[in-house]
Amino acid sequence: MTPATGGAAAQLVVIAKSPVPGAVKTRLTPPYTAQEAAALAEAALRDTLSAVAAAPAARRVLALLGEPGPWLPAGCDVVAQRGGDLAERLTAAFADAWTALPVPVVLIGMDTPQVTPALLSEAVRLLDGHDVVVGPASDGGFWLLGQRTPDPALLDGLPMSRPDTGALLMERIRAAGVRTALLPELTDVDTAADAHAVAARIPSSRFAATLAALGADVPA
Repeated sequence: MTPATGGAAAQLVVIAKSPVPGAVKTRLTPPYTAQEAAALAEAALRDTLSAVAAAPAARRVLALLGEPGPWLPAGCDVVAQRGGDLAERLTAAFADAWTALPVPVVLIGMDTPQVTPALLSEAVRLLDGHDVVVGPASDGGFWLLGQRTPDPALLDGLPMSRPDTGALLMERIRAAGVRTALLPELTDVDTAADAHAVAARIPSSRFAATLAALGADVPA
């Protein structure tokens, strides 16, 4: 795939873990083995990076915990994650991207392989007229956060991976009085049921093919 540029004045950052068995998607085990969960994680990461490669961007970045592998596409800068908890690492990813290139930053994770270049392009477009763009997740978190100018106060100490994480983020955004836009809600792949629901939405994806190859039924 030829990466799109299109003169877009925003960076696209993916924050991710290397898909190593036992280190990723541990909530998928069981019903899957650690190796199967890692295979699903790699497929999700590949699909996510493909969407990023096809969306207009001033720069594409992978903020990585671990080592890059053959799944890394050309044209994507790799930077090591910094910080302790997830909120600190997200804040650092925004700061590092801004330091390298002071243009708006759109950050996503590796847990929504159904993300499309069109959704990413819309996030970039919305930052032309808004300070913050949020993509809410169905588990109460968020799958995307875009900032015209990164503000560490939005994420500093924010409780993560909770049903109210997204609501707490929106409270901070409202308190800051910044112009905000929302994207459609997506589902993070955290459980086996999530994996099957997401794969059904993207049947031609690597993620769906990987899940189908495992041959497991949808959990009750």
